[in-house]
Amino acid sequence: MFTNLSLEQAVARITAPLSPLGMELLPLPEALGRTLASDMTAPLDQPPFDRSPLDGYTLRSADLAGASPQHPAVLTVTETLYAGDAPRRPLEPGQAVRIMTGAMLPPGCDCVVAQEDTNQENPVAVYAALPPGKNYVYQGEDYRAGSLLLRGGVRLDAAALGLLAGAGITEVPVCRRPKVGLLTTGDEVVEAGQPLPAGKIYGSNRMLLSARLRELGFEARAAHQGDSPAAVAEAMAELLADCDALITTGGVSVGDRDIFHQALPLLGAQRVFWKVDLKPGTPAMYSTWQDKPILSLSGNPFAAFTTFELLARPLLATLAGEEMPRWGEGVLDTPFPKASPRRRFIRGRYEDGHITLPEGHASGMLSSLVGCNCLVELPAGSPPAAVGTRVRVLLL
Repeated sequence: MFTNLSLEQAVARITAPLSPLGMELLPLPEALGRTLASDMTAPLDQPPFDRSPLDGYTLRSADLAGASPQHPAVLTVTETLYAGDAPRRPLEPGQAVRIMTGAMLPPGCDCVVAQEDTNQENPVAVYAALPPGKNYVYQGEDYRAGSLLLRGGVRLDAAALGLLAGAGITEVPVCRRPKVGLLTTGDEVVEAGQPLPAGKIYGSNRMLLSARLRELGFEARAAHQGDSPAAVAEAMAELLADCDALITTGGVSVGDRDIFHQALPLLGAQRVFWKVDLKPGTPAMYSTWQDKPILSLSGNPFAAFTTFELLARPLLATLAGEEMPRWGEGVLDTPFPKASPRRRFIRGRYEDGHITLPEGHASGMLSSLVGCNCLVELPAGSPPAAVGTRVRVLLL
């Protein structure tokens, strides 16, 4: 078992042996936020026919030669076409068709004049000449049948789903997302809504991390167990039987009740590393059981949250075939008064390259995490951070 790894070494030890879980076909409305598993090509031209981009009259540009307000071109209107209509006949010289936005253009025309540039009557008087192709949307102008619509690996947002729907696609192959087990531990924890005896606390980690998993789009199955190695091993086995990965909190340090040192061997798990050189969350532990990952985090709420973002998110992104968490840079608008002998991560609010810090950075505090959208990295050996210090941030 490796110990005292850097963050980068820990992430590599977690992700290197893992691979995406495969793909599944989903109906388009259910694919929002998912990662496309393979390239998508267009089954048809878009638009599938020549069409009008505005309300007006479609005609032959040659019939408008020399047209002006004083000497308009006068044409016979043969029909009116609305979006969804098909033309009944080709356009002949000296004719025009009244046409609405999105309607199919008839054969024989080569331009569309806006209705405000006419008298809007029949016959219609057109007050200006137009070149061929003016106000004319050609078949396949957006894309051609067989062309690449979306490359595999992209996240399916509203625009991507709209693009696929416009191509007549009803289902899409996406990377399968892992089902995640979450096991919180501790005899001191009481479920909210129950009386709170002396010495006990209401647990926040189960809600905090299961909600975060749902925010990220992962299905979570959560449970709680007291400080019994045998009972914890049994709970882990039950969750792993139904899940692709397991995250635990509590019981990973060096105290008498840090029971994962006993529970993981009872389970038969292979421990990969223990302790990561960062603050908070140093005692994070990583194991595998039947090739399924088990990430065990500190029980302190902010420490659990921090190491979830730094370690669990890369793990889950790898299994889901998704992009890794995004890092950025910014400038502190708020000072941080403490030196950082070890690599430290603190909560912050990032906006337009500037970072403000809340009050309160203890690993057990959650109140100051509310409203934050990044973790700020302070390198090992750095002095107190002054306003204007440039830092790296992990965007949440």
